[in-house]
Amino acid sequence: MTELRQKMLADLQLRGLSAETQRAYLTAIRFLAEHYGKPPDRITETELRDYLLYLKNEKGVSNNTVSVHLCGIKFFYRHTLKRDWPTLELVRARPEMRLPVVLSISEVGQIIACVRLPRFRVCLSTIYSCGLRVSEGIRLRVEDIDSERMKLCVRQGKRQKDRQVPLPGRTLELLREYWRSHRHPEWVFPLAYKNGRVPPKAKTCMNSSGISTAFRQARQASGVKKPATIHTLRHSFGRPFGRLINASQDAAR
Repeated sequence: MTELRQKMLADLQLRGLSAETQRAYLTAIRFLAEHYGKPPDRITETELRDYLLYLKNEKGVSNNTVSVHLCGIKFFYRHTLKRDWPTLELVRARPEMRLPVVLSISEVGQIIACVRLPRFRVCLSTIYSCGLRVSEGIRLRVEDIDSERMKLCVRQGKRQKDRQVPLPGRTLELLREYWRSHRHPEWVFPLAYKNGRVPPKAKTCMNSSGISTAFRQARQASGVKKPATIHTLRHSFGRPFGRLINASQDAAR
């Protein structure tokens, strides 16, 4: 890691930004440096202006992507390099207002029925039935499950906020059944070997790339044509989970 990148990372951490935001901002600066083939602190304001026009007019990236890049660039030049260029104040990215993709109960059931590995199938079912983000689902801890009050404690979600969500009875049964297969003292979904076996001293939870791949492959195998991602399950949250189980069982037959 270069000294400049390390300094920006320290600034991001001191600002209290999430790990995802830190990665996005650092990536924006890396793309900028690669575009000109030189360190970002040697890029002029005119070059920065041309680069932002290139993103909008030539590369054709979405407004949301431009917005993320712009926020990362603004942070780097204003806070890390202490350069308050007029261009940074001038540029704005209009946010895109699109309706989210929503899956029906039968479509969610079709997709989940095509998920081969139990750890991914149970985690996706939990994400759907409790309206979780993927990062919240994979980081679920044993102590977060309150079976007496039928609540799930989501710790350090978006903007580092804790919250509680209702826990359907069928989801609790699935979580208990899967946990008995490994009995890890901390994680509900610990990181597993390729053969599915969980190391007794696994130090972390499963990663997001594995479950994202599993969802994408299951969606393709299910025949569902909607451009759904794992986050689509959150948008589709609120539909009766018991009907989902029935739909997934019917699709698997």
